[in-house]
Amino acid sequence: MNVPLLSVEGLTKTFGSGRNEATAVAGVSFELPEGGALGIVGESGSGKTTTARMIIGLERPTAGTIRFRGEDRTKPARRASELRRRGRQVQIVFQDPYTSLDRRQRIGDCLAEVVGVHFRLSRGQIRARVAELADLVGLDDRQLHAVPGALSGGQRQRVAIARALAAEPEVLILDEAVSALDVSIQAQILNLLADIRSARGISYLFISHDLAVIRQVTDHTIVMRHGQVVEQGPTGQVLDTPAHPYTRLLRDSVPQDGWDPLALDLGAGIR
Repeated sequence: MNVPLLSVEGLTKTFGSGRNEATAVAGVSFELPEGGALGIVGESGSGKTTTARMIIGLERPTAGTIRFRGEDRTKPARRASELRRRGRQVQIVFQDPYTSLDRRQRIGDCLAEVVGVHFRLSRGQIRARVAELADLVGLDDRQLHAVPGALSGGQRQRVAIARALAAEPEVLILDEAVSALDVSIQAQILNLLADIRSARGISYLFISHDLAVIRQVTDHTIVMRHGQVVEQGPTGQVLDTPAHPYTRLLRDSVPQDGWDPLALDLGAGIR
């Protein structure tokens, strides 16, 4: 029996208590196979990011389980070494890398710091690994010596991807990772991610409101609304012949003529 790389079962998250209790995620279940790419789509407030934050360990689930290669990650790590191992297994890239980068730290030092935390390497080996990561995501030596403010949005997102890959994760979560970029830069980043997946066999969990992005980079898709999964299946099937009215509404919200994929805002008019 093949154990999924990542398995989420009955994942639930509530905030507050009593009359003020609100459910952000309710009974979400899905599987991500090794080398696979799963899309999570839905409007703002549908629970996509909260789901990602629980998987990465930034939020603790109220109920349900998250298993990585069969190991229950919902239980607190007992040792610092276990916490670091979990951090290596799953990494995340957020929408705006500028807010998650130290504005005073040079890019090369940022990458070297992550490599040094996760691996026992000499200074020379760390420098070589940083150069390898830079080459992988298309950063040159000048950019490695720059601070984040000197880089473009697309270059900063490449840094964010390189920083996540520095831990050599098996799962990379991308939370609206290209939505803030213009169309041409977005296409470059998506092509980069496809190349990395092909070369490294990494698995992606891609969160987006943009159906064009989901179609391009994922194999399977789940659709979330009000914290629940309303539909899931192969991406082409879900987007081309949706079974749930909400999925059809999302698809029909996409302008058909002169369509700019970045102009799509699924939160508009859908409540």
